[in-house]
Amino acid sequence: MEKNKKELHVAALQNGTAIDHIPSEQLFKVVSLLGIENLNTPVTIGYNLDSKKMGKKGILKIADKFFEEDEINRISLIAPSVKLNIIRDYEVVEKKLVHLPDELLGLVKCNNPKCITNNEPMKTRFKVIDKEHVTLKCHYCDMKTKKEDIVLL
Repeated sequence: MEKNKKELHVAALQNGTAIDHIPSEQLFKVVSLLGIENLNTPVTIGYNLDSKKMGKKGILKIADKFFEEDEINRISLIAPSVKLNIIRDYEVVEKKLVHLPDELLGLVKCNNPKCITNNEPMKTRFKVIDKEHVTLKCHYCDMKTKKEDIVLL
């Protein structure tokens, strides 16, 4: 097979968002987290694609969708190294690296059943105490939550 025939060809996006460098094992969590299955616009999902940096990766292309900051924060909890490309008229007009913020409001459930956030109608609030391994600390009860124990609201 000729070298140029080994390339993967995916339709260009006129307007929308391409989310790249998603760890393959997190791809469908990102799809669910963003509610992509409920969109009425075209979506391209690339799974287990070869990546020089990651070995294998996932990519999403979502037509006519531009994400809000809280949606991006949700992605960072399970896939902290993704890149978002904002596309308008077939051109990348903005590139964003997703970063885990210092604080998360109303995104994560506290795992402490006695926490006030599980017993009163109020937003949860977590401080990110370890961005590399994703460890959160509840503002109200000080309970620490590791990445594998995070429950999203």
